[in-house]
Amino acid sequence: MSFQFQLNREVKFNHDKSLLDKAKENTPKTINREIHFKSLGKLVEDNTKLENTTIEPCSDLLEEQQYNKDDTFILDFGNHYVGHFSIAINSVGSPMDSPLYIRLRFAEIAAELSHESEEYDGWLAKGWIQEEFVHLDELPTVLSLPRRYAFRYVEIKILDTSPKWSATFSDAKLKTALSVDENNLELPEINDLELEKIYHVAIKTLADCMSDVFEDGPKRDRRLWLGDLRLQALSNYKSFKQNDLVKRCLYLFAGMASSDGRISANVFTKPKVNPDDTFLFDYSLFFISVLHDFIKNDGESNILEELYPIAKKQMDYSLKFVGENGQIECSDDYPVFIDWSNEFSKDVCAQAVIIYTLKQFIYLANKLGQETQNYQSILDKLETYSKNVLFNSEKNMFQCQNGEFNIASQVWMVLAKVFTKEINNSIMDTAYDKFFPITGIATPYMYHHITEALFISGHYERAIALLKSYWGKMINLGADTFWEAFDPDQPDYSPYGSPIISSYCHAWSCTPIYLINKYVLESEE
Repeated sequence: MSFQFQLNREVKFNHDKSLLDKAKENTPKTINREIHFKSLGKLVEDNTKLENTTIEPCSDLLEEQQYNKDDTFILDFGNHYVGHFSIAINSVGSPMDSPLYIRLRFAEIAAELSHESEEYDGWLAKGWIQEEFVHLDELPTVLSLPRRYAFRYVEIKILDTSPKWSATFSDAKLKTALSVDENNLELPEINDLELEKIYHVAIKTLADCMSDVFEDGPKRDRRLWLGDLRLQALSNYKSFKQNDLVKRCLYLFAGMASSDGRISANVFTKPKVNPDDTFLFDYSLFFISVLHDFIKNDGESNILEELYPIAKKQMDYSLKFVGENGQIECSDDYPVFIDWSNEFSKDVCAQAVIIYTLKQFIYLANKLGQETQNYQSILDKLETYSKNVLFNSEKNMFQCQNGEFNIASQVWMVLAKVFTKEINNSIMDTAYDKFFPITGIATPYMYHHITEALFISGHYERAIALLKSYWGKMINLGADTFWEAFDPDQPDYSPYGSPIISSYCHAWSCTPIYLINKYVLESEE
């Protein structure tokens, strides 16, 4: 899997103060909870867990231990959390005649603690590694680290002390810094133990990604990405219903469009709001999707009137790539994401995404009484080309310009509902026979779309099975929250070469909330 950074430093951005002020008005309050560590732990081998590594609890009590040079201990907080860590430290024995020098490592999963930071040689910055080296000149003290961490485990190693005294530790805790508290959420009754467990872990995943915006991941990158936002918002409507946070995110994107009208793929909020210079064809169009889904779920009309012009600019810019025959030809300067992997052709997916979002755009335009005839005409051409040219009736699948058949193309065309449900059922039946078990896909982002395509095309049991085999396997491997990347055939796979840089709580992985609610629970009513 690979994906290239974009450097578009020449791009100019407009900052609409009125929209950014509204984004600020919808900033949620931070909920602070104090969480104390549950037990001391030790790293042990377990061939049922990720990288055969897990943490077993120790019977020792932290307050009763004395630590010297090269001693190590692990704090287990019992679940994944996001917040600021603190611990009380003292000395016993002779007077403290040298500083205490310690290393702290924060891990979302046990496997991270089986790797050393100096081993990492990936393409992402080492600065993301959750590791701190601290000198303490005077004890007792309370060490309160200023940086926010995402973790379940904290490993503390005594790098050095004087032989004359020992260090003691107590009151290890964290203070959460999120905008929701999953403990106060009323959960639905799910009459399937596997789906219930998956649902609960998905809730934890979404909650830990809800800060002052919907973050993509609290460990890394801590940013608001449009593709992630679309899926988080759908899951939010079925759970926390923090719709003001969705509004804030929409206003942030809309308030910082580029001079050519496009919306950045992601924005930063600290130290000030700022758009990234990365642009993705499908992510910009997904601004329309997020606005469409918000209106369908919340019903507020004011935001539609305000943001419709921004949505229109995304559509109009993208339609420049549509030829007279209804074929889309994307540019390398405006890449199509679809999934991390660049090992498959994405032209059919791009065609499907613009159909999918154009239908949503026409819905929004009609709601405001805007003229849609021209857009409907373009939609007709896009769908006609897809049916008559891209669809290979002999193979019963959509075919890319290079002759390739891939699962992503079938999935996105089914999601775009180019054909009827009956034909879509047949297409996914063919895709299931050809592409299952799935290979070459290693993100819950793409697995979400595959699962939803199975649901909407009528393959209910296959969709449920995929939910259980994919998200459920992460839980079996030790997940407290769902991961950024996961390949069932290579459980230790990391797109960055090491688990210490991978995100094990990631926004685009939370969608079992949406999928189970919409296609399992609501269908049972």
